[in-house]
Amino acid sequence: MGISERRGRDDDREERAEQADRADRADRADVVGARMRRFRKERGMTLRGLSTRSGLSIGFLSQVERGISSIGLTALNGVAAALDRSVADFFEDDAPEGEGSKVARLPFHFTLTRAEAAATEYVSGQQTYRMLSSRGPHLVLEPLLVRIAPGGRREDAYEHAGEEFAFVLEGELLCEVEGVEHRLYAGDSVHLRSTVPHSMYNDTDRVTTVVSVVTPRLY
Repeated sequence: MGISERRGRDDDREERAEQADRADRADRADVVGARMRRFRKERGMTLRGLSTRSGLSIGFLSQVERGISSIGLTALNGVAAALDRSVADFFEDDAPEGEGSKVARLPFHFTLTRAEAAATEYVSGQQTYRMLSSRGPHLVLEPLLVRIAPGGRREDAYEHAGEEFAFVLEGELLCEVEGVEHRLYAGDSVHLRSTVPHSMYNDTDRVTTVVSVVTPRLY
C-alpha cells in the first residue's frame, strides 16, 4: 500500500468519525428543544411568558424548541429557572447508579476531580460542555471545558446574574459585549459581569476550545 493510499484511508476514517460526531451532537441537541417545549407546556406557559421570565426572545426560544437553533448552557440555566427545572433535566437521563458506585463524601469546602473520572458532559447544538468540577454545597464557581463546533447559528445576546471568564485554548472565538464584537485567539481571554448583554460564537470552520468559569453554578 502506497503512502498516498494510506493517507486517503486515514482521511476517510477521520471524515466518518466527524460525521458520526456531528450526528450524535444533533441527536443529543434535539433532546434539549423537545424537553423545553414539554416542560413549558406542562406548566401551561406560552413562549411569550417564557421569554419574559428568561430574558430571551420569543423567536429564539421557538427556534430552540424546533431544533433550528442551539442554546448555551448559561442561557439554558435561565430557561430552567423560569420553568422551575434544573439544567440536568433538559438532557438525557444517566443510567442509575448502583450501590457499588458510591464514594465517600468529601468535606463541604472542596471537591477533588481525578483525570480518570468520567466527566459529566452536556451537548447543546454545536457546543459540548465538560464539567471540570464535582458538585460542592458551598462552591459557587462553575468551571467548564467548552468545545464549539463550526456551523452553528448565532445566539442572541443576553444577560443574567453572575460573572463569566473564558480562555481560548484552541481556535477563535467571536465575543460580543454590549453590541461590540471582539475576536479572541488562542491565549486570549475575556472576563465580564454577566449582567451586560453578551454572546460568544464560533464563525470559523474549525473547532474552538475554551476553558470557561461562570457564576453561579448552573445546577
